[in-house]
Amino acid sequence: MELKKTPLWSEHKRLGAKLVEFGGWEMPLQYTSIIEEHRSVREKAGIFDVSHMGEILIEDVDSVPFVDNLITNSISKLKNGEICYSPMCYENATIVDDLLAYKFSDTKVLLVVNASNTDKDYEWIKSQKRHYRVKIENVSNNYAQIAFQGPTAEKILKKVSGVDLSKISFYTFTTGQINGINCIVSRTGYTGEDGFELYFDPIAAIAMWRKLIEIGNNDVKPCGLGARDTLRFEACYMLYGNDIDDTTTPLEAGLGWAVDFTKSSFNGKEVLERQKEKGVTKRLRGLEIDGGIARHGYEIFSEDQKVGHITSGTKSPTLNRSLALGYVDVDHSKTGNNLSVDIHGKKIKATVIKTPFYRGSVKSK
Repeated sequence: MELKKTPLWSEHKRLGAKLVEFGGWEMPLQYTSIIEEHRSVREKAGIFDVSHMGEILIEDVDSVPFVDNLITNSISKLKNGEICYSPMCYENATIVDDLLAYKFSDTKVLLVVNASNTDKDYEWIKSQKRHYRVKIENVSNNYAQIAFQGPTAEKILKKVSGVDLSKISFYTFTTGQINGINCIVSRTGYTGEDGFELYFDPIAAIAMWRKLIEIGNNDVKPCGLGARDTLRFEACYMLYGNDIDDTTTPLEAGLGWAVDFTKSSFNGKEVLERQKEKGVTKRLRGLEIDGGIARHGYEIFSEDQKVGHITSGTKSPTLNRSLALGYVDVDHSKTGNNLSVDIHGKKIKATVIKTPFYRGSVKSK
Protein backbone atom coordinates (compact mmCIF):
# COMPACT_ATOMS: atom_id res chain seq x y z
CA MET A 1 0.00 0.00 0.00
CA GLU A 2 1.34 3.44 -0.93
CA LEU A 3 2.22 5.63 2.03
CA LYS A 4 0.33 8.87 2.52
CA LYS A 5 2.25 12.14 2.26
CA THR A 6 1.70 15.41 4.10
CA PRO A 7 1.62 18.75 2.23
CA LEU A 8 5.20 19.27 3.45
CA TRP A 9 6.62 16.01 2.08
CA SER A 10 8.54 17.80 -0.69
CA GLU A 11 10.13 20.09 1.92
CA HIS A 12 11.33 17.11 3.91
CA LYS A 13 12.90 15.69 0.76
CA ARG A 14 14.47 19.05 -0.10
CA LEU A 15 15.98 19.33 3.37
CA GLY A 16 17.44 15.83 3.15
CA ALA A 17 15.36 14.29 5.92
CA LYS A 18 15.54 10.57 6.60
CA LEU A 19 12.00 9.41 5.82
CA VAL A 20 10.28 6.45 7.51
CA GLU A 21 6.83 4.85 7.63
CA PHE A 22 4.69 5.98 10.56
CA GLY A 23 1.01 5.12 10.92
CA GLY A 24 0.60 4.74 7.17
CA TRP A 25 2.44 8.00 6.42
CA GLU A 26 5.91 8.71 5.05
CA MET A 27 7.36 11.04 7.67
CA PRO A 28 10.74 12.57 8.59
CA LEU A 29 12.56 10.66 11.33
CA GLN A 30 15.36 13.24 11.48
CA TYR A 31 17.05 15.94 9.41
CA THR A 32 20.48 16.22 11.06
CA SER A 33 20.49 14.16 14.27
CA ILE A 34 17.85 13.32 16.85
CA ILE A 35 20.06 14.69 19.65
CA GLU A 36 20.68 18.00 17.84
CA GLU A 37 16.99 18.47 17.07
CA HIS A 38 16.03 17.49 20.63
CA ARG A 39 18.41 20.08 22.09
CA SER A 40 17.16 22.78 19.75
CA VAL A 41 13.65 22.38 21.19
CA ARG A 42 14.91 22.26 24.78
CA GLU A 43 17.14 25.32 24.39
CA LYS A 44 15.59 27.45 21.62
CA ALA A 45 12.88 26.23 19.22
CA GLY A 46 11.98 23.50 16.78
CA ILE A 47 9.39 23.08 14.06
CA PHE A 48 7.48 19.84 13.44
CA ASP A 49 5.25 18.74 10.59
CA VAL A 50 2.28 17.13 12.35
CA SER A 51 -0.08 17.33 9.39
CA HIS A 52 -0.56 13.57 9.65
CA MET A 53 -2.66 14.04 12.79
CA GLY A 54 -6.39 13.50 12.36
CA GLU A 55 -9.13 16.11 12.82
CA ILE A 56 -12.73 15.06 13.37
CA LEU A 57 -15.40 17.76 13.50
CA ILE A 58 -18.51 17.38 15.65
CA GLU A 59 -21.27 19.92 14.90
CA ASP A 60 -24.94 20.59 15.78
CA VAL A 61 -27.04 21.02 18.91
CA ASP A 62 -25.83 17.94 20.83
CA SER A 63 -22.10 18.38 20.16
CA VAL A 64 -21.10 18.93 23.79
CA PRO A 65 -23.18 16.15 25.42
CA PHE A 66 -22.13 13.78 22.62
CA VAL A 67 -18.42 14.46 23.15
CA ASP A 68 -18.86 14.29 26.93
CA ASN A 69 -20.24 10.76 26.53
CA LEU A 70 -17.42 9.89 24.15
CA ILE A 71 -14.44 10.94 26.29
CA THR A 72 -13.53 10.55 29.96
CA ASN A 73 -12.66 14.22 30.55
CA SER A 74 -15.30 16.95 30.56
CA ILE A 75 -15.85 19.32 27.66
CA SER A 76 -19.08 20.74 29.12
CA LYS A 77 -16.99 22.41 31.83
CA LEU A 78 -14.82 24.22 29.28
CA LYS A 79 -15.35 27.76 28.08
CA ASN A 80 -15.38 28.46 24.35
CA GLY A 81 -11.76 28.62 23.20
CA GLU A 82 -10.53 26.06 25.72
CA ILE A 83 -9.07 22.61 25.08
CA CYS A 84 -8.99 19.41 27.09
CA TYR A 85 -6.79 16.34 26.82
CA SER A 86 -8.68 13.08 27.23
CA PRO A 87 -8.65 9.36 26.71
CA MET A 88 -11.56 8.02 24.63
CA CYS A 89 -12.63 4.61 25.89
CA TYR A 90 -14.55 1.55 24.86
CA GLU A 91 -17.34 0.33 27.17
CA ASN A 92 -14.81 -1.93 28.93
CA ALA A 93 -12.75 1.23 29.75
CA THR A 94 -9.76 0.33 27.59
CA ILE A 95 -8.48 3.15 25.44
CA VAL A 96 -9.59 3.71 21.83
CA ASP A 97 -7.24 6.70 21.58
CA ASP A 98 -6.09 9.78 23.46
CA LEU A 99 -7.02 13.11 21.92
CA LEU A 100 -7.43 16.85 22.26
CA ALA A 101 -10.94 18.33 22.21
CA TYR A 102 -11.18 21.96 21.03
CA LYS A 103 -14.41 23.66 22.15
CA PHE A 104 -15.43 26.33 19.65
CA SER A 105 -19.01 26.58 20.95
CA ASP A 106 -21.86 24.47 22.31
CA THR A 107 -22.49 23.34 18.74
CA LYS A 108 -18.92 22.87 17.45
CA VAL A 109 -16.09 20.71 18.80
CA LEU A 110 -12.94 19.68 16.95
CA LEU A 111 -11.28 16.42 18.03
CA VAL A 112 -7.58 16.06 17.20
CA VAL A 113 -6.62 12.38 17.16
CA ASN A 114 -3.54 10.27 16.52
CA ALA A 115 -2.56 9.75 12.89
CA SER A 116 -2.50 5.95 13.00
CA ASN A 117 -5.93 5.88 14.65
CA THR A 118 -7.81 8.43 12.54
CA ASP A 119 -9.87 5.98 10.47
CA LYS A 120 -10.53 3.69 13.46
CA ASP A 121 -11.53 6.65 15.63
CA TYR A 122 -13.81 8.07 12.95
CA GLU A 123 -15.69 4.78 12.61
CA TRP A 124 -15.91 4.38 16.40
CA ILE A 125 -17.21 7.92 16.89
CA LYS A 126 -19.86 7.44 14.18
CA SER A 127 -20.96 4.20 15.87
CA GLN A 128 -21.66 6.16 19.07
CA LYS A 129 -24.04 8.66 17.46
CA ARG A 130 -27.25 6.91 18.62
CA HIS A 131 -29.88 9.51 19.57
CA TYR A 132 -27.51 12.48 19.55
CA ARG A 133 -28.22 15.25 17.04
CA VAL A 134 -24.73 15.69 15.65
CA LYS A 135 -22.93 15.82 12.33
CA ILE A 136 -19.63 13.90 12.41
CA GLU A 137 -17.07 14.67 9.70
CA ASN A 138 -13.47 13.60 9.14
CA VAL A 139 -11.92 16.92 8.10
CA SER A 140 -8.28 15.79 8.31
CA ASN A 141 -7.62 16.66 4.67
CA ASN A 142 -8.70 20.26 5.31
CA TYR A 143 -5.74 20.98 7.58
CA ALA A 144 -1.99 21.16 7.54
CA GLN A 145 -0.64 21.28 11.09
CA ILE A 146 2.69 22.64 12.28
CA ALA A 147 3.93 22.45 15.88
CA PHE A 148 6.32 25.26 16.84
CA GLN A 149 7.93 24.31 20.16
CA GLY A 150 10.59 25.60 22.53
CA PRO A 151 11.30 28.24 25.19
CA THR A 152 11.80 30.95 22.52
CA ALA A 153 8.77 29.90 20.40
CA GLU A 154 6.55 32.83 21.41
CA LYS A 155 9.32 35.42 20.94
CA ILE A 156 10.06 34.13 17.42
CA LEU A 157 6.48 33.47 16.30
CA LYS A 158 5.21 36.91 17.28
CA LYS A 159 7.33 38.37 14.45
CA VAL A 160 4.72 37.09 11.98
CA SER A 161 1.68 36.79 14.24
CA GLY A 162 -1.48 38.78 13.73
CA VAL A 163 -2.81 37.55 17.08
CA ASP A 164 -1.53 38.40 20.58
CA LEU A 165 0.21 35.14 21.48
CA SER A 166 0.65 36.19 25.11
CA LYS A 167 -3.13 36.02 25.54
CA ILE A 168 -3.26 32.37 24.46
CA SER A 169 -2.89 30.60 27.79
CA PHE A 170 -2.06 26.90 28.21
CA TYR A 171 -4.71 24.64 26.67
CA THR A 172 -6.58 27.45 24.93
CA PHE A 173 -6.81 28.50 21.29
CA THR A 174 -7.90 31.34 19.04
CA THR A 175 -8.24 32.03 15.34
CA GLY A 176 -6.33 34.62 13.38
CA GLN A 177 -3.49 35.15 10.96
CA ILE A 178 0.07 33.88 11.18
CA ASN A 179 2.26 35.03 8.29
CA GLY A 180 -0.94 36.37 6.70
CA ILE A 181 -2.49 32.89 6.69
CA ASN A 182 -5.76 32.14 8.50
CA CYS A 183 -5.05 29.69 11.33
CA ILE A 184 -6.35 28.02 14.42
CA VAL A 185 -3.59 28.81 16.94
CA SER A 186 -3.37 26.73 20.12
CA ARG A 187 -0.93 26.28 22.99
CA THR A 188 -0.78 22.65 24.13
CA GLY A 189 2.48 20.97 23.13
CA TYR A 190 3.91 17.47 23.22
CA THR A 191 7.51 18.24 24.14
CA GLY A 192 7.57 19.56 27.71
CA GLU A 193 8.36 23.03 26.36
CA ASP A 194 6.21 26.04 25.57
CA GLY A 195 4.92 26.33 22.04
CA PHE A 196 2.06 26.55 19.60
CA GLU A 197 0.12 24.46 17.09
CA LEU A 198 -1.01 26.03 13.83
CA TYR A 199 -3.88 24.51 11.81
CA PHE A 200 -4.44 25.98 8.36
CA ASP A 201 -5.17 25.31 4.68
CA PRO A 202 -2.72 22.70 3.30
CA ILE A 203 -2.12 24.88 0.22
CA ALA A 204 -0.21 27.33 2.46
CA ALA A 205 1.93 24.69 4.19
CA ILE A 206 5.21 25.24 2.36
CA ALA A 207 5.03 29.04 2.65
CA MET A 208 4.33 28.78 6.39
CA TRP A 209 7.07 26.21 7.00
CA ARG A 210 9.74 28.22 5.17
CA LYS A 211 8.77 31.50 6.85
CA LEU A 212 8.95 30.03 10.37
CA ILE A 213 12.41 28.64 9.70
CA GLU A 214 13.50 31.96 8.11
CA ILE A 215 12.42 34.16 11.04
CA GLY A 216 14.21 31.85 13.47
CA ASN A 217 17.61 33.14 12.27
CA ASN A 218 19.25 29.70 12.77
CA ASP A 219 17.58 29.33 16.19
CA VAL A 220 14.79 27.16 14.73
CA LYS A 221 15.53 23.64 13.52
CA PRO A 222 13.17 21.37 11.58
CA CYS A 223 12.62 18.33 13.78
CA GLY A 224 11.50 14.79 13.00
CA LEU A 225 9.65 11.98 14.73
CA GLY A 226 12.82 10.86 16.52
CA ALA A 227 13.18 14.07 18.52
CA ARG A 228 9.42 14.28 18.97
CA ASP A 229 9.54 10.89 20.69
CA THR A 230 12.51 11.63 22.97
CA LEU A 231 11.03 15.01 23.93
CA ARG A 232 7.58 13.65 24.78
CA PHE A 233 9.19 10.70 26.61
CA GLU A 234 11.18 12.95 28.97
CA ALA A 235 8.00 14.88 29.76
CA CYS A 236 6.12 11.55 30.15
CA TYR A 237 3.43 12.28 27.59
CA MET A 238 1.66 9.15 26.41
CA LEU A 239 2.34 7.54 23.04
CA TYR A 240 -0.63 5.51 21.83
CA GLY A 241 0.42 2.01 20.82
CA ASN A 242 3.28 2.09 23.32
CA ASP A 243 2.22 3.47 26.71
CA ILE A 244 -1.54 3.19 26.23
CA ASP A 245 -3.70 1.05 23.95
CA ASP A 246 -6.85 -1.07 23.90
CA THR A 247 -5.47 -3.30 26.69
CA THR A 248 -4.97 -0.46 29.20
CA THR A 249 -7.31 1.85 31.09
CA PRO A 250 -6.79 5.52 32.01
CA LEU A 251 -6.43 4.68 35.71
CA GLU A 252 -3.73 2.08 35.02
CA ALA A 253 -1.89 4.65 32.88
CA GLY A 254 -1.96 7.32 35.60
CA LEU A 255 -4.49 9.42 33.67
CA GLY A 256 -7.06 9.57 36.45
CA TRP A 257 -6.75 13.38 36.37
CA ALA A 258 -8.35 13.24 32.89
CA VAL A 259 -11.36 11.22 34.08
CA ASP A 260 -14.35 13.23 35.32
CA PHE A 261 -16.37 10.88 37.50
CA THR A 262 -18.91 13.64 38.22
CA LYS A 263 -20.35 13.29 34.71
CA SER A 264 -23.59 11.30 34.59
CA SER A 265 -22.26 8.95 31.95
CA PHE A 266 -19.39 8.27 29.58
CA ASN A 267 -18.04 5.19 27.86
CA GLY A 268 -16.29 2.98 30.39
CA LYS A 269 -17.48 4.86 33.48
CA GLU A 270 -18.84 1.83 35.37
CA VAL A 271 -15.65 -0.19 34.85
CA LEU A 272 -13.47 2.76 35.88
CA GLU A 273 -15.59 3.33 39.00
CA ARG A 274 -15.03 -0.30 40.00
CA GLN A 275 -11.29 0.07 39.32
CA LYS A 276 -11.18 3.22 41.40
CA GLU A 277 -12.98 1.48 44.27
CA LYS A 278 -11.04 -1.80 44.21
CA GLY A 279 -7.73 -0.47 42.92
CA VAL A 280 -5.87 -1.34 39.75
CA THR A 281 -3.64 -4.40 39.36
CA LYS A 282 -0.91 -2.62 37.37
CA ARG A 283 0.39 0.93 37.09
CA LEU A 284 2.47 2.80 34.53
CA ARG A 285 5.68 3.76 36.32
CA GLY A 286 8.93 5.54 35.61
CA LEU A 287 12.13 3.52 35.87
CA GLU A 288 15.81 4.42 35.95
CA ILE A 289 17.92 1.72 34.34
CA ASP A 290 21.41 0.98 35.66
CA GLY A 291 23.15 0.54 32.29
CA GLY A 292 21.71 -0.42 28.92
CA ILE A 293 18.53 0.85 27.29
CA ALA A 294 15.16 -0.74 27.97
CA ARG A 295 12.98 -0.88 24.86
CA HIS A 296 9.26 -1.41 24.30
CA GLY A 297 8.21 -4.95 25.25
CA TYR A 298 11.19 -5.81 27.46
CA GLU A 299 10.14 -7.70 30.61
CA ILE A 300 10.38 -6.32 34.15
CA PHE A 301 11.23 -8.62 37.08
CA SER A 302 11.27 -8.62 40.86
CA GLU A 303 13.99 -11.19 41.51
CA ASP A 304 12.80 -14.16 39.37
CA GLN A 305 9.15 -13.08 39.18
CA LYS A 306 7.93 -11.26 36.08
CA VAL A 307 6.03 -8.17 37.29
CA GLY A 308 5.58 -6.07 34.16
CA HIS A 309 6.86 -4.82 30.81
CA ILE A 310 8.50 -1.73 29.33
CA THR A 311 6.37 0.56 27.14
CA SER A 312 8.94 3.26 26.22
CA GLY A 313 12.62 3.67 26.97
CA THR A 314 15.73 5.54 25.86
CA LYS A 315 18.79 7.34 27.16
CA SER A 316 17.48 10.80 27.98
CA PRO A 317 19.36 13.39 25.88
CA THR A 318 18.59 16.12 28.42
CA LEU A 319 19.27 14.22 31.65
CA ASN A 320 21.90 11.79 30.32
CA ARG A 321 20.26 8.89 32.18
CA SER A 322 18.79 5.63 30.92
CA LEU A 323 15.06 5.91 31.65
CA ALA A 324 11.92 3.98 30.85
CA LEU A 325 8.17 3.82 31.33
CA GLY A 326 6.52 0.49 32.02
CA TYR A 327 3.54 -1.25 33.53
CA VAL A 328 4.39 -2.79 36.90
CA ASP A 329 2.20 -5.01 39.08
CA VAL A 330 0.78 -2.73 41.77
CA ASP A 331 2.50 -4.63 44.62
CA HIS A 332 5.90 -3.78 43.10
CA SER A 333 5.13 -0.26 41.85
CA LYS A 334 6.12 1.87 44.85
CA THR A 335 8.64 4.64 44.21
CA GLY A 336 12.11 3.48 45.27
CA ASN A 337 11.46 -0.22 44.65
CA ASN A 338 14.38 -2.12 43.12
CA LEU A 339 13.46 -4.23 40.10
CA SER A 340 15.29 -5.48 37.02
CA VAL A 341 14.75 -5.44 33.27
CA ASP A 342 15.72 -8.27 30.93
CA ILE A 343 17.93 -6.61 28.31
CA HIS A 344 19.22 -9.12 25.77
CA GLY A 345 19.02 -11.97 28.27
CA LYS A 346 20.73 -10.09 31.09
CA LYS A 347 18.84 -8.71 34.08
CA ILE A 348 19.78 -5.08 34.59
CA LYS A 349 18.90 -3.22 37.80
CA ALA A 350 15.99 -0.77 37.54
CA THR A 351 14.59 1.56 40.18
CA VAL A 352 11.02 2.92 40.27
CA ILE A 353 11.23 6.72 40.17
CA LYS A 354 8.82 9.64 40.08
CA THR A 355 7.49 11.08 36.83
CA PRO A 356 7.65 13.23 34.81
CA PHE A 357 11.37 12.86 34.27
CA TYR A 358 11.63 16.45 33.03
CA ARG A 359 9.73 19.72 33.37
CA GLY A 360 10.61 22.48 30.93
CA SER A 361 9.19 25.82 29.80
CA VAL A 362 5.73 24.37 29.19
CA LYS A 363 3.00 26.60 30.64
CA SER A 364 0.59 25.25 33.21
CA LYS A 365 -2.98 25.90 34.24
